[in-house]
Amino acid sequence: MRMLGIDYGEARVGIAITDALNITAQGLETIQRNGSDRVILRRLDEILATYEIETIVVGMPLNMNGTISERAKVTQEFIHKLKCKYNQLKIETVDERLTTVEAHKTMNFLEVNKNKKRDIVDTISAMYILETYLNKN
Repeated sequence: MRMLGIDYGEARVGIAITDALNITAQGLETIQRNGSDRVILRRLDEILATYEIETIVVGMPLNMNGTISERAKVTQEFIHKLKCKYNQLKIETVDERLTTVEAHKTMNFLEVNKNKKRDIVDTISAMYILETYLNKN
């Protein structure tokens, strides 16, 4: 059974997935939200039909001082939707502070074309979220 990592953003949602043994995390895709969670939930239905997922890990965007940010409140609402829709799955959160910074560092190191960065930064952030969870457990 695999784990799915989610970097829930205002415009885009990054998705990452573990290998079958839950050892490594790989980027899967970036979903354009188009202002609606329905788009994300529909795509998650397709992903869950393709892969055997037991845990969904969502990054929680806390403020740098550890307090709940406005974005974290919106993320909590999304997590509530996940828990209602996918109540048979384990839904976890991890602190995602600085994952986007790390994603940009990685892309700079790999010399990713600046026009492609926007399309993959959320997926890379989702990988870091999932790796954080894997390392913690």
